[in-house]
Amino acid sequence: MNTTAKKPLDLVRDLGLLAAVAIVIGQTIGTGVFIVPAEMARSAGSAGLVTLVWVIGGALTLFGALSAAELGAAMPEAGGTYAYLDRAYGRVWGFLYGWMNSVLGGPVAIATISAGLLRFAGFLFPALAVPIFVWHAPSFASHSYAFAITWAQIVSVAVIVVVTLVNCLSVKLGGEIQIMLTIIKIAAILAVIALGFTFARHANFHASPGPGWSAGGLSGFLTAMAAALWAYDGWANLTMVGSEVKDPGRNIPRSLFAGVLVVCALYLGMSAVCFYVLPFAEVASSPFVAADVVAKAIGHSVASWIAIATMLCALGSINSSVLTNARVDYAMARDGLFFRVVRGVHPRFLTPVRALFFQAIIASLLALTGTFEQLANLYVFAQWIFYGLQTAGVIWLRHKDPGMSRPYKTWGYPFVPIVFVIGAVALTVNLLIAMPVRSVIGLALILSGLLFYRNWSKEMPASSP
Repeated sequence: MNTTAKKPLDLVRDLGLLAAVAIVIGQTIGTGVFIVPAEMARSAGSAGLVTLVWVIGGALTLFGALSAAELGAAMPEAGGTYAYLDRAYGRVWGFLYGWMNSVLGGPVAIATISAGLLRFAGFLFPALAVPIFVWHAPSFASHSYAFAITWAQIVSVAVIVVVTLVNCLSVKLGGEIQIMLTIIKIAAILAVIALGFTFARHANFHASPGPGWSAGGLSGFLTAMAAALWAYDGWANLTMVGSEVKDPGRNIPRSLFAGVLVVCALYLGMSAVCFYVLPFAEVASSPFVAADVVAKAIGHSVASWIAIATMLCALGSINSSVLTNARVDYAMARDGLFFRVVRGVHPRFLTPVRALFFQAIIASLLALTGTFEQLANLYVFAQWIFYGLQTAGVIWLRHKDPGMSRPYKTWGYPFVPIVFVIGAVALTVNLLIAMPVRSVIGLALILSGLLFYRNWSKEMPASSP
């Protein structure tokens, strides 16, 4: 009788370089690039400052990606930041990040993007906004409350479920779909840029006002920076699927570097065409600036095509977010630091099916309740705390574990990681000052995970796998 123990099922390395680059670009570029130029214009006050914000935000994002690339190449494990913080600072720090991402970050991102997709779908199908169920809660203290579910919310849940099912079948299939959607996404943005510069009758760069660097101007600049960094967010998700990337020592650094550079170029091009085609005041007041750019350049008849392009961009972000974030749930459950029901890999598909469905359930509930818009701000604050800790971990691990194999070392070390950490601290402090109540709630949600950690950690061996 053969008594050899069977090797536990694990994830497979089926994501090549192109798929990895597509994940970086696809996760980073959502619907924000079609909208945030208006918010940034209102905050910064001039086209020049908006451009400067994009450049500084892009440089900061690149510095974070270059730092994460060292960790990803050295530790190509599922969960990304979860594994890096565990190695650098100890098990509890990795858990706190994983807890935040599993119960807040991943599901909120998926629900938010799916809602954005349906928001633009409502431009083509107004009936999606019609409520199909309304519940009026009993009045309390002269206030009445109502809870409604619209067709858009139902379709949003359907999108989340379908994308989740696709990613259950194969990580390779999910990667191939991501490549296709990312190509469409890049083509859509390039089309807006090309149409604007080609068919606009006159330039509007001269119409931009130019505020001085007053205290108010600095505050507006920092607010615009927060919007830009939200648009740039998502690059780190590639590290979550580190255990499924082929030749991770080379492909993780290459894909992070190439993906972030492409995103920066597309964002700068999009910002430039907005201010080229539209007067500054119109950019600042536009609810959907990309459609206004194309409408001004060649007419309103193409507005529906822009809506379709935006929906495809959102779909690419949903696919990437579903694919990557579930790996954090999987890694934590594998290590005994999450709910047991999430543990394991499907014997046939070799994908974390349970983690994918767990994530889909939370995201769907958020999509139905509509509470994710409030949680999104909490996520940004919490995420940048861990971005800063992760990047500081590059420096700490150089001293703590100098003998660790590092197929790639961060360019510009230690300047690059230090600058990123300073930027992360500045952003989180600014957010704490700007929205203290939500920031404190975000910290409370993170620390609430310690109640579960105490019980789960008792069942673990002395050191993490």
